[in-house]
Amino acid sequence: MLATPGTLPQPAQDARWAYETKQDGQRVMAYLPGDGTLLLRARSGDDITAAYPELGPLADALGDTPAILDGEVLALDAEGRADFQALQNRMGLAHTPALAAHRAARTPVHLVLFDVPYLAGAQVATPYARRRELLTGLGLDGPRWSVPGAVVGHGAEALRMTREHGLEGVVCKRLDSVYEPGVRSRNWIKIRNTRSADVIVGGWLPGKGRLSGLPGAVLVGQRAGGRLVYAGRVGTGWSEGERTELAALLAASASERCPFDPVPRIPGARWVLPRLVGEVGFSTRTRAGLLRQPSWLRLRPDLTPEDSAADQPEGADLPEEP
Repeated sequence: MLATPGTLPQPAQDARWAYETKQDGQRVMAYLPGDGTLLLRARSGDDITAAYPELGPLADALGDTPAILDGEVLALDAEGRADFQALQNRMGLAHTPALAAHRAARTPVHLVLFDVPYLAGAQVATPYARRRELLTGLGLDGPRWSVPGAVVGHGAEALRMTREHGLEGVVCKRLDSVYEPGVRSRNWIKIRNTRSADVIVGGWLPGKGRLSGLPGAVLVGQRAGGRLVYAGRVGTGWSEGERTELAALLAASASERCPFDPVPRIPGARWVLPRLVGEVGFSTRTRAGLLRQPSWLRLRPDLTPEDSAADQPEGADLPEEP
């Protein structure tokens, strides 16, 4: 069952919804046949069990009671928050178990379990509120797995708390909704916290297909220690007319010299003089200081590059762009 992007329910409906923290990891279905084995499947349906050997003991968590559990695999930082960048080093290793075991020792994962669509061999065709009772009653509190909390009502407060604690957002779930396998349902609504930052445009990448002749993405940075430090590429957020206007501005600022220090290795990059300031929305930053899931919000003609806010971490290690 998948969530639909949306907004908080109306205040009059608030008490009919539960609110869970939106997790930033890899969605999995955990199959426990009750015979001491475990099968983990990704959203694609691929068997990814071998990628996470530290979750193997979950196979015995329910004894001989068969179940299918819905959850998300996370890598946690020192403060207990999901770190998707760390998780990326663990993903895709199902066919290299030796490497998976080596990385599991260095970066163990945690599995949060938030639903139980099947239990004792039958579909749990009951409302969400009852499924939560069943799930919490299973005692799934292990060394590498747990059942996250949920709050009924108080959606605005729940969303504000996730924002204040640097979490990704919330998922709103109707208390009377049944589990709908394979459906992107309006009974589950996901709300992602977004942040914004002022950035300086230092380059761009040509678009392809219908965007041929226009910028497909702009390369942006922020001031830190007297340098313009690369912060990532932004490829969404413009209308066709805005993208055309941006193309003209970039052409007028063309330069042979990369303005970023250090210079990121980005094949096909076109550099410009760093004089355009824009505002972008983003979810979080990677440990290297790059913006995750950035989207263009607007040009800031009211700001000069010297005026723009500089919150790029000083001395961040900048990875090579794929």
